Amino acid sequence: MKALGARLRGLRAEAGLTGAGLAQRAGVGQPTVSKVETGRMVPSGDVLDRLSRALGLDESTTREVRELLGAVEAAPHAVDTPGTEAPVATTLDAVVRSARLIRSFQCVVLPAMLQSAEYARHVFDSAPASTPEGVGRAVAERVERQSLLYEPGRESVFVLTEGVLRTWPGSPALMLAQLDRLLAVESLSTVRLGVIPWRQAVPVMPRHGFTLCDTGAVVVETFRGERVLDDSAEVAAYEETFSRFEEAATFGSDVRELLLQVMKDFRDLDGAATP
Repeated sequence: MKALGARLRGLRAEAGLTGAGLAQRAGVGQPTVSKVETGRMVPSGDVLDRLSRALGLDESTTREVRELLGAVEAAPHAVDTPGTEAPVATTLDAVVRSARLIRSFQCVVLPAMLQSAEYARHVFDSAPASTPEGVGRAVAERVERQSLLYEPGRESVFVLTEGVLRTWPGSPALMLAQLDRLLAVESLSTVRLGVIPWRQAVPVMPRHGFTLCDTGAVVVETFRGERVLDDSAEVAAYEETFSRFEEAATFGSDVRELLLQVMKDFRDLDGAATP
């Protein structure tokens, strides 16, 4: 990873580009360039191709950096566990940042891209062997990644069960702030937010939530972290499942009305808890 990062950093310097300049030319985030060059993140094949084209690499040099990436991917490494002391680089950040279409279905917790900082803190606190320092880093990275929601040229579609809105950590006040954020995000032209009301039968019994990144990868979150799956047959199966959940969901004014009703319920809870 460090060799790959150092080689890309040297090639960027030879091209007379800053990190920000390379990021803009390649169509990736500047933090992605920084993390790759310092060996803290493994780029996806798509991100590496974008960087190579932006740097104007010849065929021989392109093959060289691809071989370095292949060596990294072939090496055994630990599974990423958000919230632990020793962060392990994965392709997750690169996969999400390079995607132009994000589609996420969740049946228990809110999608990572929609979580407030306090909500995310509770998610990472529940991870095995979490530490305050690790949780703080994980929350900061999750919140920073949410800036992708506002970028032109990207589309994000989120489908939740109503149970997600009513499964809450912390306090009713935390959820009121979280639901207020959902109302704000729902109004973005780059976002579609759908909810399957509890009165509506689900078309498929959900096993877990998942996030599709374009048509090439799916991210599944577990208690120990997030996994990136890129087997084409598996991704296709998740795509079909997402389509069925999307068809069952309600969008637009119906979702806003539902969010306001759930907020009212949390206000009633908050009032009942206040002496």
